[in-house]
Amino acid sequence: MATVLFVGAGRHQRRAIEQARARGLRVVAVDRNAEAPGLAAADIAEVVDFTAVPEVVEVARRVGVDGVLTVSADRAVPVVATVAEELGLPGIGTPIAHLLTHKRAMRDRLGAAGLPQPPYSSLRSADDVDAALAVVPFPAVLKPVDSGGQRAVFRIESRAELERDLPDAVEESPTDEALLEGFVDGIEMNGIVIAREGEPALITLSDRLRPPGIGFGVGWIHVYPPSIPAEQLRLAEQVAVDAVRALGLRDAIAFPQLIASSDGGVAVVEVAARIPGGQMADLVRHAVGVDLVEVALRQALAEEVPDGIALPRFTQPLAIRFFTAQPGPLPTGLVTRIGSLDSVLASDGVVQADTYLQLGETIRPVRRDGDRRGYVIATADTPDEALRRAELAATRLDVEVEAAA
Repeated sequence: MATVLFVGAGRHQRRAIEQARARGLRVVAVDRNAEAPGLAAADIAEVVDFTAVPEVVEVARRVGVDGVLTVSADRAVPVVATVAEELGLPGIGTPIAHLLTHKRAMRDRLGAAGLPQPPYSSLRSADDVDAALAVVPFPAVLKPVDSGGQRAVFRIESRAELERDLPDAVEESPTDEALLEGFVDGIEMNGIVIAREGEPALITLSDRLRPPGIGFGVGWIHVYPPSIPAEQLRLAEQVAVDAVRALGLRDAIAFPQLIASSDGGVAVVEVAARIPGGQMADLVRHAVGVDLVEVALRQALAEEVPDGIALPRFTQPLAIRFFTAQPGPLPTGLVTRIGSLDSVLASDGVVQADTYLQLGETIRPVRRDGDRRGYVIATADTPDEALRRAELAATRLDVEVEAAA
């Protein structure tokens, strides 16, 4: 029986861990949170902070794993690469893992390859502001170079805002570095690319809609297929594949994010080397029939990934609507009652739904990915109808709150 190690065992990892066990694999999982749901689902659970890389390597050696992977956790990608290198297992390699998790290094590589992207500059303190503003115009986006989950991501309209928000972005970075890049107005898209033996293939592109205000970087609606014109879509498909190739991924699942601008252009936002969160694996499974977890497990174990598993089998329009605070369907405040999902699941076209809400938690305005408290996935003959169905179903979750203290 082959053994796989999951680095991170949170909510998103739990389902993948259960799938791996159902496949007949022995699963080892590490997470610093002893209550992480994926630990309870694993055969062997180790309470280990995966940022302590030598400890994760020690677990892998002691247990004797045949493959290592992560789901959703961007910070786990370099850890997975290190474990694979130390034990001689399949992996993307630590240099490429760095490129895929350090936004400045990624931008440098994409720029060297001639890929379209916004102007950018890195900063560590207020002393770097003048140099950054000589390169990047307003409006701009400020973010940590090596964080995730939309933590400390700000839209910047002035020098004063940059100086105000820079300390927060630097503090969120493990390496104390932030990135300022030009804001590209347009339709943001999520891509899924599967690279096999150095040849990347696009699996899906979908619209990633975002709320107004401080949470502008959070994807709160996904729609497949995307809404951009056919010619621009062909360009986006090529850019997604070229970006993955430029970053050197050979056998991996990649998550390129793009923006299609009103002038017909396409720019790369960033690329990740993992199964993404935000129900993207569910989107791919319902939209084109590809099981990303199965692909990731096969690649981690150096098993063949044939076309019948890695390439789309059909096309099904769908939409994902996340449960978020207003102007989403959820009220803000302290949760006192959570209604049943039955009416949501019974709505027209709904194929999947879940909620992460807990009694006593506080629903806040959307600022980061963690403010998404569940989701609805609906299908239809057209993406517009799928979105209408998903939004209608989302309103049928009854949640009562009281004002937070």
